[in-house]
Formats: sequence, C-alpha cells, structure tokens
Amino acid sequence: MTLAIFGGTFDPVHLGHLSVAWEAAELLDAEVRLLPASVPPHRAAPVASAPQRAAILREALKGQSRLVLDTRELDRSGPSYTIDTLHELRAEQGDRPLVWLVGADAFAQLASWHRWRELFEVAHLGVLSRPGASAALPEELEHEVAGRRVVAAADLRGLPAGNVIELAVTPLEISATRIRGLLAAGRDPRYLLPAGLFNDSSLLAPYRA
Repeated sequence: MTLAIFGGTFDPVHLGHLSVAWEAAELLDAEVRLLPASVPPHRAAPVASAPQRAAILREALKGQSRLVLDTRELDRSGPSYTIDTLHELRAEQGDRPLVWLVGADAFAQLASWHRWRELFEVAHLGVLSRPGASAALPEELEHEVAGRRVVAAADLRGLPAGNVIELAVTPLEISATRIRGLLAAGRDPRYLLPAGLFNDSSLLAPYRA
C-alpha cells in the first residue's frame, strides 16, 4: 500500500486537517501518517509543546486505523526540513511508494523549500486542491514538474518517487489560529475539533488563557 505523509504544526489538529487527510487516504488508497513538525522553518513556533501536540493527535486519531501519528520530527532536534524526513522514511520503506501531501498554496512556494529538487528523488508529491481550482506556478517550479504530472493514483504505485498528482479534496474552512483565539477567550470551539478532545480538559489547556 502507498504511504502518504501529511505534515504540519497541528497546533491544534482540527477537523479540517483530519477531513483532508482522510479524503487523500481514500483517493490514493493509502495509509496516511500525520507528521507534526517540531521546529517549522517557515513559520512561528507552535503554542503547544511537542508532547502536548502529540497527545492531542493521539486522542484525535482514536477509533480508526487509516490515519496514523508519526512523531519522528518531534523526537529529533533542530528544524523540521521535509527533505531530511523523506530521506529517513525512504531508508526505512525501501521501494514503497511515498507521497508527500501538500496544500496547493504551499506547493506554489516549493522552490523556496530547503533542497526542494531532491524531494522528487525520494517521494511523489500529492497536491491538495479544491475541486476545479488551479494555481499558476512560478516558472522554475513549472519547468520541474511539467513532465512529472499524473492523473491516476495507480500511476504512483509502480514507482517509489518522482511524480506529482493533484488531489481534489473539499477543505473545511477551519483555522487553527481561530480555534486558538476562541480557546484563549474562554469559548468552546465544539464541532471544529474532534469530539474526544473535550473529554480531557488538560488536552486543550495550552491554548486557554
């Protein structure tokens, strides 16, 4: 089975993250690992600590087996560079097809990533986009991906890496920033977060004022 990786700060993980990850798992017929970043290179440090975010994710993922938590970036020091993580996964997984899941907006900025051209040597890229939406890419990136695009998940299974597939998913308009604001104000963002997170008040304590 294809292994797909969905990274992010997950500060906190919410139903928008989980919905997109689940839809990608179905479209690719893949296991999806949610991989929280320890020190994200392109954004501010998370509010919750690494152990706190891991605990929230473990609770959120209970009751199913297709979405799995992978804490490797939380367990190592230094910036969480995608290329380092993918090299580590490739060494573990052999020739198993790997797909790095990335949102369309982030994909358009791929040429700013650390050692970005190496990504295609170790994984496929699954670009999460809205149905019917398409974004113009910088010329440098368009040139790199032009010959790599495929349209069917089956086209990824014969190779361990190197292709780009667009996955039309239906993102929920949920913002972790908004959720943190609601919690800090003493409000209850129920139905934006997995229900299990409300069973243990300590899980969301890092975000409350």
